[in-house]
Amino acid sequence: MSGVIKTPDTLEKLSVLSKDAQYDLACACGTNEADRRRRSNDDKWLYPVTLPNGGSSVLFRTLISNVCVNDCRYCPLRNGQDCRRVTLNAEEVVSAFLNYLKKGKVFGLFLSSGVIGTPDNTMSRLISIAEILRKKEHFHGYIHLKIIPGASDAAVEQAVSLSSAVSLNIESAGESHFQRLSQTKDYMKDIIHPLKFISHLTGKERRYHRVKQTTQFIVGASDETDSELVRYMGGLYRKLDLSRIYFSAYQRGLGESDIPGEKMGGSNHELLMREHRLYQADWLIRKYGFSADEIPFETNGNLSLNMDPKEHWAALHPEQYPVDVNQADRKDLLRVPGLGPTTVVRILRERASGSRFHSVRDFGPPHARLTKAERYLKFS
Repeated sequence: MSGVIKTPDTLEKLSVLSKDAQYDLACACGTNEADRRRRSNDDKWLYPVTLPNGGSSVLFRTLISNVCVNDCRYCPLRNGQDCRRVTLNAEEVVSAFLNYLKKGKVFGLFLSSGVIGTPDNTMSRLISIAEILRKKEHFHGYIHLKIIPGASDAAVEQAVSLSSAVSLNIESAGESHFQRLSQTKDYMKDIIHPLKFISHLTGKERRYHRVKQTTQFIVGASDETDSELVRYMGGLYRKLDLSRIYFSAYQRGLGESDIPGEKMGGSNHELLMREHRLYQADWLIRKYGFSADEIPFETNGNLSLNMDPKEHWAALHPEQYPVDVNQADRKDLLRVPGLGPTTVVRILRERASGSRFHSVRDFGPPHARLTKAERYLKFS
């Protein structure tokens, strides 16, 4: 019969929504294929996650809806765009996730959504899925819920109470940059306030201290520099005690033609490299004892695309090298390009037991990172 519009079934909707989740590229800059998101045979996106025991698994991740009232100018799903809009109900999401879980393909769930009507209406839908899994299906595993900008404190707390982790994207480094990307959201009220409130709920000695909080910057959509992003990153870790900060390179051609990201120079490859360098700077702050103020930048305020930030710092501080492997403390060893936390722990442990090192070959099998480290070291 002509003129009949077929209502999409669950699999069709999951295919559309899982595909639309691709615009969130967190973890896309892994060093090998195992670190990157991948698409399953039935068009769902599976995201790699490192587990606390050192192993790895994948998350089932989807939007529950690509309907959105917001005008985020970098987003291809923003209000007014001509795209196929679909929404999953709670039962559809629960059924699809449990099917994957029972087959052993995933270990947890990551849910996000466009804004359906109002932030709290959308949060209610996300929360209902978590409640079914926790209270009806007795699922005690990993659930990550995206907090919708502008959600009420009550909705945020309810989501935190059901989650293993929550996140709300900060998107840009400051209000002036944010205003270039959206007119429907208020930076201080809809972004900064809930970030602070989540930190209050999940802080040490608080009721929900086991719940992790993360956030994400969109890199290159507005015109902030890497130095501004790193300064904000340092403040978020220091003041809000976030577990992790992610970066997502803006994809040119997906946003409005007049946003800064469409006018700035550089290729998409350079944007992805910029994202990668920001992850390296983040790693230095979280794992290597660097402060945000110590991260080096080029004269344009961005991280070097040709040299990782740890090597750049070493090049600017030749007086710090060579470092004596058999006498240096943990802080100085971690500043050696090519040495990571695992190698440094091993050095300190073996030194404590009376061992001495005579060359980088004593660290283990030779590889490129150790070759890099060799020129910064001495062996007394």
